[in-house]
Amino acid sequence: MNSINSTNSYSLPHEAQAGKIYTAMDNSFLEGIRVLDLAGEQGFLCGRILGDLGADVIKIEPPGGDPSRQTGPFYHDIPHPPKSLPWFAYNANKRGITLNLENQRGREIFRKLVKSATVVIESYPPGYLKSMGLGYEDLSSANPGMVMTSITPYGQTGPYSRYKASDLTLWCMGGMAYVSGDPDRAPVWVSVPQSYVHAGANAAVGAMIALFHRELTGEGQWVDVSIQEAVKRTLLNARQFWELNGIILKRAGPFRIGLSTNANQRLIWRCKDGYVNYPLIGGLAGERSNTGLVAWMKSEGMSNEHLNDIVWKEFDMANCTQQEFDYMESVIGRFFESHTVKELHEGAIGRRVMLYPVYTTKELREDPQLESRDFWEEVEHPELGETIAYPGSPSLFSGERPKLGRRAPLIGEHNEEIYCGEAGLSCDELAELEREGVI
Repeated sequence: MNSINSTNSYSLPHEAQAGKIYTAMDNSFLEGIRVLDLAGEQGFLCGRILGDLGADVIKIEPPGGDPSRQTGPFYHDIPHPPKSLPWFAYNANKRGITLNLENQRGREIFRKLVKSATVVIESYPPGYLKSMGLGYEDLSSANPGMVMTSITPYGQTGPYSRYKASDLTLWCMGGMAYVSGDPDRAPVWVSVPQSYVHAGANAAVGAMIALFHRELTGEGQWVDVSIQEAVKRTLLNARQFWELNGIILKRAGPFRIGLSTNANQRLIWRCKDGYVNYPLIGGLAGERSNTGLVAWMKSEGMSNEHLNDIVWKEFDMANCTQQEFDYMESVIGRFFESHTVKELHEGAIGRRVMLYPVYTTKELREDPQLESRDFWEEVEHPELGETIAYPGSPSLFSGERPKLGRRAPLIGEHNEEIYCGEAGLSCDELAELEREGVI
């Protein structure tokens, strides 16, 4: 066997190159595509999506593991790197190896891995890989068809390109924080990191477009993903408010703003055991929905003369005052608070009322619609002695949902499989690399 550290090039077994061993599902879209995933948490979702579509994604971590393994929440609330739930979620359908790119020998190994790769995903600061001779130009000279997808806070160019940023920073500088929260207080951050998820999804789309271009021309590309720009794209509705009505969309908490020039309309309502979404709107949809709701309230003795007398076909939101909305909301609100989420949802379906439950995580897991479509998939975790239910792919292709072929890798779990079984290293060479801190 040729050593991976020798000057001789090596190739992977034909079966691995053709993607016959590691595909996530039969006849997968990305069968035969090999991905080297260097990305940190800013780009985890990109590799996960490609893996779900059948690519052989190899997650490359530094020796000792990626720092994001320390991110909670943890399995059974036990803080431990192999039990990070975000790691489980974003790194399933990947194999995992360790490699030290700060080490010269490690860089040589990576260059040889790139020769058999189709896509490289990375989220290092602009210029970092280039400074080590691993930039796009360096790697594409050895593999002209390679697609490199770089995910950074502000992109590879521009005055902010070298700035560091957190998810909160990017949520703010992408504009989304401005419209998140209640109107009487400062903007808020949305729970767990969201900007990284949007960036990862955009990066996966960019990578696949580049792969399509590669199929047509044989040429690789460098895909430059700005997380700030990915967040900005979530504000398309704010632009529409301005273009159509000349209104700047602002924070409104549980209310809808901008559709009426005079008042806010409540969207989120408290009920007996949770919350529901109900839009009190005009137009044909509002006429049908509001008529059904008032008739339902009347049948239970919880409407009043004012609501009963409203001709919903003529209801004009633009000229309805805040006082009128507040009064209607007080009556409707009492009705909602007297019922459970389930009662309201089931009753609304039969009456064609536009009312929707605001699910908790538990309710989402128990949703009969998702259950009927086999959305949840049990994935075995031998190291935990259990199986864990994962959300499946949101897309079915010709009736088939891509399957989770493997749980997220442990630290260096596939070192021997890839370095020895596929790259031609001996066990002694592998042990030597480990002693030297290369892997």
